[in-house]
Amino acid sequence: MVTILETRREACPPLKLTGRRYTDADRDAGGSFAAQWGQWFQNNWFAPLVREGVAGFHNSYVGAMRITEAGFEYWIGVFMAPEAPVPQGYEAVEIPAGDLGVCFLYGKDSSPDLFGMDAHEACVAAWQERGWTPSGWFLERYNCPRYTVPDEKGNVILDYCAYLLPISKE
Repeated sequence: MVTILETRREACPPLKLTGRRYTDADRDAGGSFAAQWGQWFQNNWFAPLVREGVAGFHNSYVGAMRITEAGFEYWIGVFMAPEAPVPQGYEAVEIPAGDLGVCFLYGKDSSPDLFGMDAHEACVAAWQERGWTPSGWFLERYNCPRYTVPDEKGNVILDYCAYLLPISKE
């Protein structure tokens, strides 16, 4: 069962998502990108990206998803300031300022309660109940320590986010 501890809207400054881009062809047999995450930690690929970050985003690794004309993209990386240089061997995409819808999902690491369509649909429903419309990017924000330090029950908090359409003034 998906547990949403809190739902909120956050202002997001212009950002540069810096990391590596994957496609559906990179998914494992279960449909995930777990092997790629393992490579990132095993090869210490986050190290060149960890620098003074963007306020509110500097303690988080990011899994970002979107659909483009070329198809599905899944990015692993970090948010950096738009003017930050992209280290050799990495790619980047700029994300304009806007708002994020954020759901704080609570559960066991690697649980379907945090990942998968049930969690995604629960968050989309929570945002829509507030009149917010997701658009473009969906993000798994692995905040340190919310996600990296389990509580006394062994649970963590995953920030599941969506870039939101502006609120209509009509």
